[in-house]
Amino acid sequence: MFNPSSDDVRRFFCAVFQKQRANEILTPLEIMAGDWIRHHPEYEDVLSDVDAALARDYSVDSGQTNPFLHLSMHLSIDEQISIDQPPGIRAAATALTLKLDSAHEAQHEIMECLGEMIWNAQRSGQPLDALAYIEAVQRRAAR
Repeated sequence: MFNPSSDDVRRFFCAVFQKQRANEILTPLEIMAGDWIRHHPEYEDVLSDVDAALARDYSVDSGQTNPFLHLSMHLSIDEQISIDQPPGIRAAATALTLKLDSAHEAQHEIMECLGEMIWNAQRSGQPLDALAYIEAVQRRAAR
């Protein structure tokens, strides 16, 4: 199983950003990551300095969004949708995308649902509740 460290993730996104800027050839995963990087120009300063990125603390207490976690969640949601896992996420994401007329905004809504599911599982010590996750996305699409 692939289990990158936070430093590995930071290096990956910084490298993708650098390769994009240099017009270098990207792997399929790097292309996906690069697409999300383009949607978040506010992260360019962070992504342009790998040493600073590795040293930076994005603890919850700091109140700052962790750009590497945010971009990673985009990739995770892309993967979930592409393989429809958990079952129903593709249809729920499609409905939300159509409602919001934006795949990017839909992903941010889905991200909130995903984060809530993970937080609830961590807090309760229970497994991830995929059904609650799908239902949360569906509720957002139905609003």
